[in-house]
Amino acid sequence: MDSSLVSNPRVQLAATALVSAAVAAGTILSYQRLQRNDRVSRLKGSIPQYDDDEPALQSVTRVGPLPRPDTEDEHNQALAQRAQNGDWDDELILEQLARNRVFLGEDGLRKLRDAFVVVVGCGGVGSHACAALARSGVARLRLVDFDQVTLSSLNRHAVATLADVGLPKVQVLQRRLVAVAPWVRFDLRLQKFDGSVAGQLLQEWVGVDGEEGKEGEGRRPDFVIDAIDNIESKVELLKYCHDHGLPVISAMGAGTKSDPTRVMVGDIGASSEDGLSRATRRRLKLLGVSSGIPVVYSTEKMGEGKAALLPLPEEEFQKGSVGDLGVLPDFRVRILPVLGTMPAVFGYTVANHVILKITGYPMDYQPAKARDKMYDAILAYVQASEEKIVRMIEGTRTDVCVGLKVPITPGDIAFLVEEVFRGRSAVTGIPTKLVLIRWKKPRGTTLVRIGEESAEQKSSNLRLRDLVCMTKEEATRHQKKILQGDKSLKDLYSREVIELVEARQKESEAYERYRLMA
Repeated sequence: MDSSLVSNPRVQLAATALVSAAVAAGTILSYQRLQRNDRVSRLKGSIPQYDDDEPALQSVTRVGPLPRPDTEDEHNQALAQRAQNGDWDDELILEQLARNRVFLGEDGLRKLRDAFVVVVGCGGVGSHACAALARSGVARLRLVDFDQVTLSSLNRHAVATLADVGLPKVQVLQRRLVAVAPWVRFDLRLQKFDGSVAGQLLQEWVGVDGEEGKEGEGRRPDFVIDAIDNIESKVELLKYCHDHGLPVISAMGAGTKSDPTRVMVGDIGASSEDGLSRATRRRLKLLGVSSGIPVVYSTEKMGEGKAALLPLPEEEFQKGSVGDLGVLPDFRVRILPVLGTMPAVFGYTVANHVILKITGYPMDYQPAKARDKMYDAILAYVQASEEKIVRMIEGTRTDVCVGLKVPITPGDIAFLVEEVFRGRSAVTGIPTKLVLIRWKKPRGTTLVRIGEESAEQKSSNLRLRDLVCMTKEEATRHQKKILQGDKSLKDLYSREVIELVEARQKESEAYERYRLMA
């Protein structure tokens, strides 16, 4: 290098500036990284840690004594031990339940006191349902929840106090409710529900550690309460209960709701005006469950000035992976506005349904419109339409469609009609005499053959995304002019209708993968 450049004061000054800038940038980046690590460390460190001989969050556990029990806790636990060992005057229990006794009758109260209920999800909705059941006399309660009480839980939780912040929700419920109903036996499971552990968490009552006589051992749940706010776990729970014949009731979203007069009980196929409800219905219908599960839901409509789901603030994304801020990876990082009173309304409605069902008390809910026959009729229409297309492409032989199957179920029909096309014709918006039919004319054969001769299976290559909802009259014209004629979609329909159908078909395609979970 030229020595004159090295000795040049300007060059020296520029080099010094560059080195200083690099050092400063490195220092800033290191400081920011340390700050972020410190924030994450403090966040995770804020969760209370228990000693080795105290209960901790495990995959499956039955919780023993509370951490740091106070005098009142010790007194209540001692009373509970006496009551569950039979050292409690039954007349005192009957007096405490006297109002239920005269309402439900002797036989009804007996059934309730003998019942075993599983509550999955012990937050705002589940805690109020659990408290109502314990106060009403239910003898055995299994509580399932992986989460802990936080400060933000206190606006809606049934029994949690400031002293309970940081403790498991299932433990807090048992801690408070034994002071009200010491004869109730609790089986506490600190675990996130999913399909892989459904058999364990919904198994028969097998007693609780320390329980004498194992009263009720081997009893299946009389009812399961779904108070989960995670869509994946919710669908897995409801599908398991449906497949195994376990009575279940599901609470839909109480978040963003404010009108208690709009909360009602109905079939899963009838619930509306709620994102959690809509997503649950869609997944279940694709798994073959279109009805038969009672749900508590709100018919309240969203509107200007009302609360809505809040996105995670942009500054949180700037801190790094949002997964570091959640209780579990990929589990709830958005803020859901909740009026503290509404989860209680949902929870008590759930508990009310369970009490009436177990005791056999007459129920006369407003019935939802039965649509199963309509789905069967639409499926038959799809079958007939596919047979016409096969005959047109394959020839007029009478045997070409014998035994032809379509890969569509009544659950698929319900999903397409109700969820994708919102119960209306895509052409005119008319909600009556609806059917489903192929939208586009096939370019090649639609017939799929597997096997040979007597073992041959014939089916259509029809997919959910191929179908469109129309009235029967519209479908007849569509079949004649589009599927069997030479007209194009643009000849028959406006640009708006074509765009609407294409959007609905993309929606169908996005959900088709869930059919494989059935």
